[in-house]
Amino acid sequence: MTTVHAGTNAVKQAAGNPLLQLLERLGYVVRGALYAVMGLLALGIAVSVGPGQTTDLSGSLVFLTGNPFGKLVLIVAAIGLAAYSLWGFIRAIYDPLHRGSGASGYAARLGFVSSALSYAAIVILALQLLAGSGAPSGDSTQKTIASVLTHPAGGALTILIGLIAIGVGFGQFLEAYRATFAQDLKGAEMSQSERTWAIRFGRFGMIARGVTFLVIGWFVVQAGIHHDPAQAQGFGGAFQFLLGQPFGRVLLGVIALGFVALGLHSFACARWIRLMGRTA
Repeated sequence: MTTVHAGTNAVKQAAGNPLLQLLERLGYVVRGALYAVMGLLALGIAVSVGPGQTTDLSGSLVFLTGNPFGKLVLIVAAIGLAAYSLWGFIRAIYDPLHRGSGASGYAARLGFVSSALSYAAIVILALQLLAGSGAPSGDSTQKTIASVLTHPAGGALTILIGLIAIGVGFGQFLEAYRATFAQDLKGAEMSQSERTWAIRFGRFGMIARGVTFLVIGWFVVQAGIHHDPAQAQGFGGAFQFLLGQPFGRVLLGVIALGFVALGLHSFACARWIRLMGRTA
């Protein structure tokens, strides 16, 4: 037991390393940039300005590399998001943000694991692009669902995935209402205005993300019911669906601004989030 305890303390000390914390903050910056690009591209469609495309976080990364400094962007993004992915596991295992051991706490920590895995996948994409692989084509959600549907119980599994996405959507609404994330910020270092706007951006962004997850979940459920992966939609498809509704441009514009707000909230977290071993 003494050896295990010593090992745990060593891991905690490593997680509190100043260099790692700096890279984790870089991860929040990269994450914010990806969300902001998602929102701005969708907003461009809503107001008929720009390249006219919708995308997800992976597509945002590809978009950001379309310049002479593309390789440098990929390297910075890979390093930052790798650290952010590691921070997700640290949050889940050691609970430095004090989510607790109740049902809601374990749900939050499971969300941190899911986030860590999602961003690890984007890191892998960045490394593939650095190695010279072409940018992935097609909707990644459709590809994932297509592979799930090849399983004998694929239809049921797909429906379950869709219901989980819908649950995540409602969870985002609850988080926006509770604003639990506000306690993760180092309030003593923030002015009242900075704290107010950081919380507002977070709430607005989570509502927008919640709406989008509801749409994605609904389409995934339909894909499972009809055993048709083409019916599954990711973030880009969800944005296009919102555009096709009555007052679609207004609706998409609001949701797009929500994703921009989520990016701004992530930038605020890069400056003020509490990290392992930091209590200020």
